[in-house]
Amino acid sequence: MSIKKIFAILFFFLAVAAFAQQKPLQTSIDSAKIKIGSQANLTLKATVDTGATVSFPEGKTFGQLEVIESYPIDTLRKGAIYELVKKYGLTQFDSGRFVIPRLPVVINNKTVQSDSLVLEIANIKVDTLQQKMFDIKPIAKADSTVGIWVYILIGILVAAAIAFGVWYYLKNRKKPIKKEKAVIKTPIEKATSQLQDLEKKELLQRGEVKEYYSELADIARTYIEEAIHIPAMESTTGELIEAMRRATQRRKMSLRPETFEQLEQVLRNADLVKFAKSRPMEFEIAEDRSRIEKTIVVIDRSIPVEKEDDEIHTKMWEEAQRKKKEKKRRNQIIGAVAFVISFIVGWLVVDAIMNDSGIFGTPTKELLEGEWVKSEYGNPGIIIETPKVLKRADAEKTTPKDAMAFIKDINSFVYGELFGDIYITVGTTIFKEPKDIDLNLIVEGLSKTWETQGARNILLKTEEFSTHGGIQGIRSFGTMTMQHAITKKPVRAYYEMYLFKQQQGLQQVLVLYKDGDEYAPQILERIKNSIELRNQNQ
Repeated sequence: MSIKKIFAILFFFLAVAAFAQQKPLQTSIDSAKIKIGSQANLTLKATVDTGATVSFPEGKTFGQLEVIESYPIDTLRKGAIYELVKKYGLTQFDSGRFVIPRLPVVINNKTVQSDSLVLEIANIKVDTLQQKMFDIKPIAKADSTVGIWVYILIGILVAAAIAFGVWYYLKNRKKPIKKEKAVIKTPIEKATSQLQDLEKKELLQRGEVKEYYSELADIARTYIEEAIHIPAMESTTGELIEAMRRATQRRKMSLRPETFEQLEQVLRNADLVKFAKSRPMEFEIAEDRSRIEKTIVVIDRSIPVEKEDDEIHTKMWEEAQRKKKEKKRRNQIIGAVAFVISFIVGWLVVDAIMNDSGIFGTPTKELLEGEWVKSEYGNPGIIIETPKVLKRADAEKTTPKDAMAFIKDINSFVYGELFGDIYITVGTTIFKEPKDIDLNLIVEGLSKTWETQGARNILLKTEEFSTHGGIQGIRSFGTMTMQHAITKKPVRAYYEMYLFKQQQGLQQVLVLYKDGDEYAPQILERIKNSIELRNQNQ
């Protein structure tokens, strides 16, 4: 067989493959950048057989772009194939980058989505050097049509305002300018004053229970740190109570067990309000406030008058400073990890996932019933089964240098297009040095990141989780409300995240979808049951 025949056969098979892979709907735009008020032409071309029925979308707006013209459909016949071409004239009277969303085209009662495109709108530059300039026109006096009574009314109002100003000045000038400020010397006086100021802020009346308990706990901790000289602000509730027991024994303070129990109860209630989003009843809040006030008075009365040994003071404060440095470095590490996970989540995609149209992207039913893919991602590897192959995302480019200072290797893989119904991501991180990572703190930090990005009503729950291979981790799940980026309507989303730590490695799987989806929970369950981790020691 000659070389020409071989090339001819190859060309024939390539042509057949290309036709078989040809998309039934093609999307294009004549210009990706226009000036304000100019027109860009969007073209949708459907390739169908001669007996097919096609319905193109209509509307006054596509996303944030205005449809100024919807042109008639052009039909081109190529043998047994029709090419139906529909054009739209789009414009926008504001500058910036705007997304032409995916549009539904119904072909034989089946919805096919167009590709989303980006259209950049540029400002019109005004050339002041070439534009001819003219002198300012003189002020032209208009004929007055206002009656004399309007001027009288204005005069009365002005006179009244001046009289009120003079009266207010004379009245306040007689008041004493200087106010004697109470000098707070002792820790108990300072704590008592702060408790009074806390009530004056009326946080509870505004429903700010979390802020109220945070300040209440800080007042108690500050008093204990200043009066007993233990690192109360840097300690957990359990560490603080234990340190107080040792200090009272050493200083021979006569405190009953009930005093420790009362203090511990209030501090743990404050922890539940701040971190577990607990909301106590009004009488419980009042009881906690009373317990703190009575507890610090009892503690203050039990403190001996004699001075402590200087050497003990020095050692205690050195220990406090050491713990502060350790906590600062631990917070830096947690912040770096939280940012990495925040990037992996990709909030822009999260916004898109929670759109309320329900017509964009691959339907979750097709994903569930389609052919699934089992693969290994990242290092340490995560073996997982998903409806589609996850694509690599470049995490290093957007990770801050401060975070990368602790990271040796980072990988991120995602599935989900803009305006998709479900979002799946897998991320792995290896740190340069072994770190004792608290997975619960990472989830907590990620929740706060979501709040800063506009999420509201976040319901956060965590529990222990283990893979079929026995590797332990945690499962975080819940719902949140987020304002959609384009429609600006609040939508509800459900998520589940699985976190694992192996020596210097962190592994994470996240699935997020619109709450109420019928098929997404089945996809989530299948993904969860398929999770297996490559042990770092292997």
